[in-house]
Amino acid sequence: MASSGPTGFLGRSSSSNANMRGLVQFIADLRNARARELEEKRINKELANIRQKFKDGNLSGYHKKKYVCKLLYIYILGWNVDFGHLEAVNLISATKYSEKQIGYLAMTLFLHEQHELLHLVVNSIRKDLMDHNELFNCLALHAIANVGGREMGEALSGEVHRLLISPTSKSFVKKKAALTLLRLYRKNPGIVQPQWAERIIHLMDDPDFGVALSVTSLVMALAQDDLEQYKGAYAKAAARLKRILIDGEYASDYLYYKVPCPWLQIKLLRLLQYFPPSEDSHVREMIRQSLQRILDLALETNKNVQQNNAQNAVLFEAINLIIHLDTEHALMKQISQRLGRFIQSRETNVRYLGLEAMTHLAARSDTTLGPIKQHQEVILGSLKDRDISVRRKGLDLLYSMCDHTNARPIVGELLHYLQNADFAIREEMVLKIAILTEKYATDVQWYVDISLRLIAMAGDHVSDEVWQRVIQIITNNEELQVYAAQNILQYCKQDHCHETLVKIGAYILGEFGHLIAEEKGCSPIEQFIALQSKLPACAPGTRGMILSCFVKYVNLFPEIKPQLVNVFNVYSHTLDPELQQRACEYLTLASMPTDDLLRTVCDEMPPFPERESALLSRLHRKHANTSDKRTWIVGGKDANSDAAELTLAKNGSLRRTFTNAGTKPNGGAAGDLLGLDMNNIGPAEAKSIPNLASAAHLSPNWEKGFNRLLLKPDGVLYEDGQLQVGVRSEYRGQMACLILYFTNKTPALVGSFTTTLDLDTSEKTNLTWDVKGLPDTTIARGAQAQQVIMFEAKKVFEKSPTIRISYLAGALQALTLKLPVTLHKFMDPAELTAEDFFKRWKQIGGAPREAQQVFGLTTAAKDQQRELTDGFIRDVIKGFRWGVLNNVDPNTKNFVGASVVHTSEGGKIGCLLRLEPNYGTQMIRLTIRATDDSVPPVILKLMEGRLAQGLSTVQERHGPPQTVSDISDSFRNIMVR
Repeated sequence: MASSGPTGFLGRSSSSNANMRGLVQFIADLRNARARELEEKRINKELANIRQKFKDGNLSGYHKKKYVCKLLYIYILGWNVDFGHLEAVNLISATKYSEKQIGYLAMTLFLHEQHELLHLVVNSIRKDLMDHNELFNCLALHAIANVGGREMGEALSGEVHRLLISPTSKSFVKKKAALTLLRLYRKNPGIVQPQWAERIIHLMDDPDFGVALSVTSLVMALAQDDLEQYKGAYAKAAARLKRILIDGEYASDYLYYKVPCPWLQIKLLRLLQYFPPSEDSHVREMIRQSLQRILDLALETNKNVQQNNAQNAVLFEAINLIIHLDTEHALMKQISQRLGRFIQSRETNVRYLGLEAMTHLAARSDTTLGPIKQHQEVILGSLKDRDISVRRKGLDLLYSMCDHTNARPIVGELLHYLQNADFAIREEMVLKIAILTEKYATDVQWYVDISLRLIAMAGDHVSDEVWQRVIQIITNNEELQVYAAQNILQYCKQDHCHETLVKIGAYILGEFGHLIAEEKGCSPIEQFIALQSKLPACAPGTRGMILSCFVKYVNLFPEIKPQLVNVFNVYSHTLDPELQQRACEYLTLASMPTDDLLRTVCDEMPPFPERESALLSRLHRKHANTSDKRTWIVGGKDANSDAAELTLAKNGSLRRTFTNAGTKPNGGAAGDLLGLDMNNIGPAEAKSIPNLASAAHLSPNWEKGFNRLLLKPDGVLYEDGQLQVGVRSEYRGQMACLILYFTNKTPALVGSFTTTLDLDTSEKTNLTWDVKGLPDTTIARGAQAQQVIMFEAKKVFEKSPTIRISYLAGALQALTLKLPVTLHKFMDPAELTAEDFFKRWKQIGGAPREAQQVFGLTTAAKDQQRELTDGFIRDVIKGFRWGVLNNVDPNTKNFVGASVVHTSEGGKIGCLLRLEPNYGTQMIRLTIRATDDSVPPVILKLMEGRLAQGLSTVQERHGPPQTVSDISDSFRNIMVR
């Protein structure tokens, strides 16, 4: 019979409660499942309705906006709405702000940087950037900042920069343009052109503080990577700071709790820290006055919390600048006194900033560390602060202020605190203790004792770099080996010995155990027993090191060979393949009739090679890859003398001297015991996104129009069933004007029409372009759109630019074509007499200023016949803009020509040609000489490709109807503008 006492009653009650909770949860799950089912049904119904509406077409702008908004909401709920992406993209071309706004919003949510539809909106965004409506400008800037990748940045950065520097741009547009350019620069630094530097720096003087703040943020990022290019920002920042603090030039709207525009002050103070101190006394005086004013304002009392926060933010940035300058001794004395009070403040933030500033002072100051050492007890007390961020800063400061005079007490306190330290900072503490121990060790015993004690206390928080570094130092310093072997043996004899110490013991005793074999308590059998007792509890890697130690014992201590062979026999049957292989190999070595091979294999390990310190690399890794580069690193003056750990990392040595306390030790280490470079271990490089506008993705049948236009200024570049691309061009010197014509051959409207220019990276400094006119984003049936591009040949170039054309015609269509912009287009025919021609021909001489080739016709298609004729060759030579010189060559069948290549940076280059045809064999010998050796091979390759095609029976087509005067007028108007 069940008990009716309290125990039974409580048991039944507990079971009933559990059942009730389970029932409630079951009902809740049913409701959630039902709700999800209803939601899915409603979503699918709504999506079907929207899809049908889009399919039917004839929707007004309002209804398109409404349905895209619904798609946005559905997308946010987590449902797939890919079919609506194109409709959202089309809304960007709307003329109404509300519709355009929804289009941009949808684009930024639906698309990502590598989305294929992003090509369709580039021209629409560019049009909005060029629009006179500031709201449209802002929408476009927001879109670029949110989804703009490398290609969009390269295509639109010029327009963003134009909005930034335009005197007609509103302040809020300039602010957004500066921040957009900053966002693009962080993704791809190459989009900011060097010639923009001066104009950007001048904007730091903009009367609008919002613009000045945004531009200063941009300049900070740019200056970190190119101090020389943006060195003009130093004086600008100093002057602007003085006008704010001394002259009081600021609007009342920017007075934040009696602190004038603190955000701008902080950025200006930080910017000044990136540059070395100015040699201009006037600039130095402006900075000194501003810094003194900041220090004076910080002394004022009766401030509320917000004013304190703003004032302290400016104050500590000013303190960092004073430390960086390290020339204003009066200011340095003031901050040294104040920092002592800050680190004892009741406010956590002030203590944190005070410790950080004092760490900076210890890292950069040329003076003695005496003022900082006065507060050593307070700094040690910060290790017990209630806030972990303050404890971290206290650890950084102790690490930076450590020297030969206080190394032992600081390391001792750190070891004592390590026992109760947070797990989050233990690994960092271990690294810093290990570095300080090595750096400031002055005798054998202290280094070995501290290193082994550190590893014993830290346990699992000891990284591989630490214990490997200890082994390296011991191996490379003979005076350490005996004492280290004795001590590590005592640790291994203990019942509770951490596995990391066992690793060190296996290596050190295997190498140097014979040095202590005669000592009391260190006999070979005692060394063997100490390590054998650790075998069962160790990881396979550690067991392998112990087995390696034992095979060295076979060579060193023959008297314990039976015990060693027994261990090898046992592990030759283990399930771990690596251990089994080791044991079998070692057993074979130990069982050989002679010990010759055993002695060779077990020879003493050589000293480790000198490399950069893996400890320092690991310590400073956390400060790498930040958007704001540090102007100093945690560590003493030596660590910051060359913006790196010069003494320990670059000029270090594994050999240490422990006898001279006044000699600064050197560092440096191998990455690990296997010789691996620990500094090069990292994630694999991500695969780059292919550039579809490059020459590697040219569309089929692009060559026909390109080859035709090599000889003509106008014609059809490409044509298919949907689109015809025509070209008209004019060349004047090193400048060229191309007008591209895009004719819609489809029976419907072409939308989202986009073009993107590209050029091989190696040629971008040789040939530049400027887009003067863009095609319309929509082209009606049978209608035509134009694009005007100006090119400038700065130097000799070999590769032609390409254009990516993408548009929406039922589905996404795309073409990549090579533009007929080649070096010979920038040539002008020259007239020479026979005497002048041969004189210059001899002056130029042969290689490398000569290129020559003998060639014939290429294989023609079955329905074509090709031949070399006098008229064809003459037309090609003239098409290549050579001046044909008659009656110069003794052989009247040969052709002689002269021309001049125009480049803006390379100057004018004289070129001479001699073409010798053989009409019987249908072969040609072509020779080209020029005053610049880079020109002949380029022109020769172009002419050979065209001449080898011969005269074809297929009639060439003509380009879009336009008179030559039209292109000339266009060229002249563009050049005037």
